[in-house]
Amino acid sequence: MHGPLDRRGARAAGITDWHLRHAEVRRSSRDTYLPRASTGLEQVRAVLIGAPDDAVVSHLTAARLWGLEVPLVAPDQPVHLTVPPSARRRHRRDRRLHFSDVPAPETRRRHGVVVTSPSRTWIDLAAVVPPGALLAVTDQMLARGFPRDELDAVTARSAGRRGVAAARRVAPCGDRLAGSPMESVLRWAVHEAGLPPPVLQHVVRDAGRFLGRVDLAWPAHRVVVEFDGDVHRDRRVFVEDLRRQNGLVLAGWTVLRFTSADLLGRPAQVLAAIRASLGLG
Repeated sequence: MHGPLDRRGARAAGITDWHLRHAEVRRSSRDTYLPRASTGLEQVRAVLIGAPDDAVVSHLTAARLWGLEVPLVAPDQPVHLTVPPSARRRHRRDRRLHFSDVPAPETRRRHGVVVTSPSRTWIDLAAVVPPGALLAVTDQMLARGFPRDELDAVTARSAGRRGVAAARRVAPCGDRLAGSPMESVLRWAVHEAGLPPPVLQHVVRDAGRFLGRVDLAWPAHRVVVEFDGDVHRDRRVFVEDLRRQNGLVLAGWTVLRFTSADLLGRPAQVLAAIRASLGLG
């Protein structure tokens, strides 16, 4: 078995029920099977076998197919599909249905499947993910050259839909210089707390000497905030981080470093530390 099949397709390929019970075969739904070591794309194709012909891959699954990372959302999501409001289908363990019309101009073909366009995917996500996660997606799209004015156009033509209000709040904060999705989440928390907006990827120099490029900075206050993701666990990166931090501190900068555990587990303390460093109480 080299790809997803339903029972009828398996029989046509000469695959018996005994073969379908093999340890290397996984049942995706009541009547759909695929190799246990399948990729995410094969799982999408498996779900589409039993979906309406006009189903469109959308929301979190579309984001994944576009290569967009969505933080703050569990990675083991079912496949998200948008089907017409008249479709008489139900959610299943392997699929999450959204009922809406998707005009042809809002679709693309990617990896051989019909998927919502980047702009439609963005406005769909606005209805189902936290604002910080939507900002992370917005930043990634802008970094890839998505036109900023198209964000306003998307919200304008989507008036009345769920998520539009969130999209309008988030869009102005988008910045192509964001270093990582969780850094975007941190930036949204800073924005929501009413703190001054930071400068992204700020280059710090001391008497002309390069000290480093930092994630977030408030140059007037000589405050730096760094978000340490998994890459910072690497020994070489860790050593370079410490040397850079020492240089910044010796030059009179305050350096705050946070991880996902801080941002997700103790956000109030993170914001309080930033606020105090900026002299805002």
